[in-house]
Amino acid sequence: MDSRRLLRTSATALAAAGLILSGCTGGGDAAASRTTPSARPAVGSAASPGAAALKKYYAQKLAWRDCGVPGFQCATLLAPLDYAKPEAGDVKLAVSRIRATGPGKRLGSLLVNPGGPGGSAVGYLQGYAGIGYPAPVRARYDMVAVDPRGVARSEPVECLTGPQMDAYTQVDQTPDDTAEINALSASFKEFAAGCAKKSGTALPHVSTVETARDMDVLRAVLGDRKLTYVGASYGTFLGATYAELFPDRVGRLVLDGAMDPSLPAVDLNRDQTAGFETAFRAFAADCVRMPDCPLGTESVPAAGAALKRFFRDVDAKPVPTDEGRELGESLATTGVIAAMYDESAWPQLREALTRAIGGEGSGLLALADGYYEREADGTYANLMFANAAVNCLDLPPAYTGPAGARQAVPSFEKASPVFGESLAWAALNCTYWPTPPTGTPHRIAADGAAPILVVGTTRDPATPYQWAVSLADQLSSGTLLTYEGDGHTAYGRGSDCIDTAINAYLLEGTPPNDGKRCS
Repeated sequence: MDSRRLLRTSATALAAAGLILSGCTGGGDAAASRTTPSARPAVGSAASPGAAALKKYYAQKLAWRDCGVPGFQCATLLAPLDYAKPEAGDVKLAVSRIRATGPGKRLGSLLVNPGGPGGSAVGYLQGYAGIGYPAPVRARYDMVAVDPRGVARSEPVECLTGPQMDAYTQVDQTPDDTAEINALSASFKEFAAGCAKKSGTALPHVSTVETARDMDVLRAVLGDRKLTYVGASYGTFLGATYAELFPDRVGRLVLDGAMDPSLPAVDLNRDQTAGFETAFRAFAADCVRMPDCPLGTESVPAAGAALKRFFRDVDAKPVPTDEGRELGESLATTGVIAAMYDESAWPQLREALTRAIGGEGSGLLALADGYYEREADGTYANLMFANAAVNCLDLPPAYTGPAGARQAVPSFEKASPVFGESLAWAALNCTYWPTPPTGTPHRIAADGAAPILVVGTTRDPATPYQWAVSLADQLSSGTLLTYEGDGHTAYGRGSDCIDTAINAYLLEGTPPNDGKRCS
């Protein structure tokens, strides 16, 4: 799975060790960095916490220990479960770091988040960023990650068992009649009820605003005067929210694969649907040039029509797999979408489609299982649970009921003839959520923040390019850097131009010229 990938709209489409080190890292003015937030208006509906109530959190020291992963240390950060009522209890957040390697003067901590919501930042750090980010950046920064509240190692939200998730991911998401609409609605209700039963205390407190406040606590505990951060996909919304809450504490922020915080849920879903269509057309243009393309060699539109026919066929008659599970339309669609995040997956998708069209669906099923983070033993990571919990808290639902989804289908199909109907119905998922939303769509200006670098990819499937353009325009100090290419996000994906510009910003503090374009 590409852990950088993820802003998701639907789940249906879609140990603690002994403490060995105590203390905080050096860098910055520790006294200044430990001051609690000045009072400022709340973002969303989260109350602005008082300085005195949060003092113990900002003054805590992390007890670093061995992670069992060479080079990395881990610790537990305490944050208030409810920032409006800090006395009500704590949430324990998993933190990891790898120290700056040198040479050169240490610049502080660089916090990373891979997106989601629901992606494990600790997993991303230990599996990629802490060893794979450009060497000059790793030389000067301690690379740090914290799993957001409700995610992975940070008191994860739980909802369904493995068998329940297997059933959930196979529910027909292109309903043809009232019975199928009711079945889809029932699946969303069951998912929401499972989350409420297993994680009801946490559900009201996993918003992006609260996670951004957690990031400021971590910044202070690490001894940094200002936050340096690279966020991808949903991580850009998290970073922008931090900048809105704490503009005077913004250091060097890279927001790669940007979200547009001003859009309501239905527009976000529709725009993302169009993004997947753009990515599919790029895949199809590559495929039809090959004599063995499973979607034919005629044209991109003909390839799209062929894929739609395949989806209809497996909707009517699922195909077997060597897993002993059937591949129906929902899992087939998810498998194709999963391959849209990175053009390096296109050969795998061609092979998987060839096999599936021929009557054997294991290849597409493997892609779908990777997207859902399903393990070989039938268990699931908490990614999809956390994804819904955060998304459904951050924004009001796209629809008030199935009638809204039905009415939206034509506009979604206009955005994507291939994926539109499926993703229109997938946006029904938050309608039945047990916890009311606390956020609203709004523009983020972050007046007074230092320059913020916003990065957009022209054919990004999950965070369409126009979102990056919009966010850079909203931010009073935003600078737009464009990658003309395919795939989700741009940093570390092979463009020397992009990487050089971002590295210079992180190491020297100077962003590229606004509007710079790379290929």
